[in-house]
Amino acid sequence: MDIDSIPTPLYLLDEVKLEKNLQLLASIENRSGAKILLALKGFAFSGAMDMVSQYLHGCCASGLHEAKYATDKVGKEVHTFSPAFKEDEIDEIIKLSHHMVFNSFSQWQKHKHRAVGFVSCGLRINPEVSASPTDMYNPCARYSRLGITAKEFQADLLDGIDGLHFHALCEQGVDELQKVLLGLEEKFGEYLPQMRWVNFGGGHHITKKGYDVEKLISLIKDFKAKYDVDVYLEPGEAVGWETGVLVARVLDIIHNEIDIAILDTSAEAHMPDTIIMPYRAAVRGAGKVGEKPYTYRLAGNTCLAGDIMGDYSFDQALNIGDKIIFEDQTHYTIVKNTTFNGIKLPDLAISRKDGTIEIVRKFGFEEYERRN
Repeated sequence: MDIDSIPTPLYLLDEVKLEKNLQLLASIENRSGAKILLALKGFAFSGAMDMVSQYLHGCCASGLHEAKYATDKVGKEVHTFSPAFKEDEIDEIIKLSHHMVFNSFSQWQKHKHRAVGFVSCGLRINPEVSASPTDMYNPCARYSRLGITAKEFQADLLDGIDGLHFHALCEQGVDELQKVLLGLEEKFGEYLPQMRWVNFGGGHHITKKGYDVEKLISLIKDFKAKYDVDVYLEPGEAVGWETGVLVARVLDIIHNEIDIAILDTSAEAHMPDTIIMPYRAAVRGAGKVGEKPYTYRLAGNTCLAGDIMGDYSFDQALNIGDKIIFEDQTHYTIVKNTTFNGIKLPDLAISRKDGTIEIVRKFGFEEYERRN
């Protein structure tokens, strides 16, 4: 099967590129002594989890379903955090998890009697230091519901707590991590010697070109030596970074002052962060408006007026049936997909090392029916 014959819409993961990311993360594990977990909230792709299991220490989950997925698909350590655990799920989560992180002292006190002795327990803290580009993705913003601030910290309730967890980054480098660690030590440094582990959370843009891997390794080593703790990292996007594309097809071309190409995909349903963040997805072979001879607005096939990917220019005029390839669309896409308007979920496929393309998951009416 080649890319011209594959059905659309479809997410196509490059196995070689995924392995390259995983090898880099594994080398950081080996050289720094940190333990790296895949954050399933950012990247979960059927058919690729065996490779994740080969290279990483395990997964971090955001609740029962991700914990079950991690256990079934990866089968190594599972660390589970939720802003609040549900009474009817807590016992199963404990059985599936190796670490559990509680978001508040009230949650810790409520579930402590169940968890202690069965799972390593931790608390999520808020260092109140972050450089996230927008409050939508800033867990340390003012009034954040995520993590305990120093002002609200209750040291007398630490009995049974093995570790602390923080998450303060979003697609950021090691210099930002260093600033967060300084804030962490300033606000929570007195408690760190009591801990067995500290989890640095996610948002580390480790696999992006130019990331200072050597400085990250140095920071981890220094922190481990200073406090005699295990250090965990939870990258999600960094695992799936630049490993795959979303392949779509032109269904129609209309004109309303500008040329508009309607695709068999959707920014709203299939690339939600392009609207929420927002950001402009790269399109293979396309340029900015006016950069190339033929400019089109690329639009989704739903009734949402704002279901638009953006304006792009091309070397050749687009025709109905042409393929449009959106770059870097395997992280924070599949995990956020919806069937809004009854639009079909993109199938999942992997470009294997031998060059063949294997469709590993097909979607149809059943997904829409089950959700409605």
